[in-house]
Amino acid sequence: MKILVTGVQGQLGHDVFHELADRGHEVIGTAHGQLDITDRQAVEQFFMAIRPNTVVHCAAWTAVDAAEEEENKPKVYAVNADGTRYIAEACRKLDGKMVYISTDYVFDGTGTAPWKPDCTAFAPLNVYGDSKLQGEQAVQTALEQYLIVRTSWVFGRNGGNFVKTMLNAGRKFDTVRVVNDQIGTPTYTVHLARLLAEMCESEAYGCYHAANEGGYISWYDFAREIYRQAGCSARVVPVTTEEYGLSKAKRPKNSRLDTSKLAENGFARLPAWDNALGAYLKELNE
Repeated sequence: MKILVTGVQGQLGHDVFHELADRGHEVIGTAHGQLDITDRQAVEQFFMAIRPNTVVHCAAWTAVDAAEEEENKPKVYAVNADGTRYIAEACRKLDGKMVYISTDYVFDGTGTAPWKPDCTAFAPLNVYGDSKLQGEQAVQTALEQYLIVRTSWVFGRNGGNFVKTMLNAGRKFDTVRVVNDQIGTPTYTVHLARLLAEMCESEAYGCYHAANEGGYISWYDFAREIYRQAGCSARVVPVTTEEYGLSKAKRPKNSRLDTSKLAENGFARLPAWDNALGAYLKELNE
């Protein structure tokens, strides 16, 4: 199978590319500067030239706070909404399959019940979430052969993330303040990449939620486990989102994702998040 992976310089795209290559697929990767996904004609020409069977669309504007700045908003929508639509339209012309990576941020984060993948009660709190939702809608409008995969709290080797931020903070400070009223589940890119590769090889189309198993936690809980496993002596102090108060973008407090649809459709659920963290810390030290 010939598979195009966008955003191969990012955390997830990097691991997806290598997972698919390890499985023997012919994989083409694009990174920032190689293909301008906001240029419809450039996207169509690129697709017609390489003619992929499947696309895993990992490229996105993911700087959540920067997305709130007025001068950045047009760029955010150009990448996450328009760029996704152009890729979906190109897939349609080739009768291809598309795997689109989305986010828990398409929901407003109210309540405590886990969000189900087929829930349509969308109410993004920030520009990033709204732009990713528009990307979802573009995929669903253009294609029948699609898998939309919403994930949360992603961490991987090839990029910045919460784990790296906490490790750096733990080296600099004796005490670190972390919010304890935003609840969700971390997701290790190595494990998510395996799932996405399985999805490329399947025809179980639709919307899914994917995150590591092991129960729902707060960022505070996650930080404490990072320091425990890393042997860091820094003290973690729980604070509310309001007390923390440093973010330009509003964050959903309920990012619990119901992942049960994976097993219902024959996909393996991801390992427990604390084991994933251990594997990641080992990877960072290699």
